[in-house]
Amino acid sequence: MKRLLSTLIPLLAAYAAAAQFYHPGEVLEYRVSYKAKLFPNTEVGAVVVSTSQEDYNGRPVYTVDAHGRTLPTYRWFFDLDDRYIVRADTATLRPVRFEGDLKEGSYTFWSHYDYDWDNYVAATRWQSRKNPPQAKRIPLDDESLDAISLFFRMRSADPDSFTPGEVRTLQMVLQDTVRDIKYRFEGRETKKIRNMGKYRTLRFACQLGTSENFSFTDGTEFTIWISDDENKIPLYLESPVRVGSVQAYISGYKGLKYPVTSLIK
Repeated sequence: MKRLLSTLIPLLAAYAAAAQFYHPGEVLEYRVSYKAKLFPNTEVGAVVVSTSQEDYNGRPVYTVDAHGRTLPTYRWFFDLDDRYIVRADTATLRPVRFEGDLKEGSYTFWSHYDYDWDNYVAATRWQSRKNPPQAKRIPLDDESLDAISLFFRMRSADPDSFTPGEVRTLQMVLQDTVRDIKYRFEGRETKKIRNMGKYRTLRFACQLGTSENFSFTDGTEFTIWISDDENKIPLYLESPVRVGSVQAYISGYKGLKYPVTSLIK
């Protein structure tokens, strides 16, 4: 479960990339829970995704900061403290730099990617606790983005341009390679969120797989529900694990650009 929990953080931090969705002041809060046949649905972690605007190396950028932690009650069992930061140019909306800093029990891992869009390459560098630093230059195309930026790219999609069952592809930059994320629009659905109410949502099945011979039968598949309004907030994410399932669901939001018209009162 711990690897899935850490995987949910960049996924939640990563559903958006159009001008209206890099909105300074937006804060999204999530709770992460685990459920199995003989284990009740229990909250085990929290994630906060916030967006601001600042200067970075003399240029204005949007900064998205995603921070996930195990709740205090469960830190004796598994102490997770992960942070992901992305800076995107305010004019082009393309990412400038990605940073990841993971602390999961005795395991630590950091990485950063610097994007050179003039030459369409990303200079990546990463290191785990027991290994020396590694680096690589990865060729990019217009669709190649880190996980956080992809999160915002999906939020920008026009739902009326989809048909149920249609599959589309995004490309995610990881340390030394670019992997495909395929997502399938499954239609509109009313979704009840714990302590938040009922929402009209857009449901997607998403999968992270290898860049070769991709299909919906390999890799890790998860389902995400996005608010069916102008904000397109990721409201709920669920993924099966070897035993049971892990869910992440919205627990609060503020600073949104548009009214939450998807909420059913």
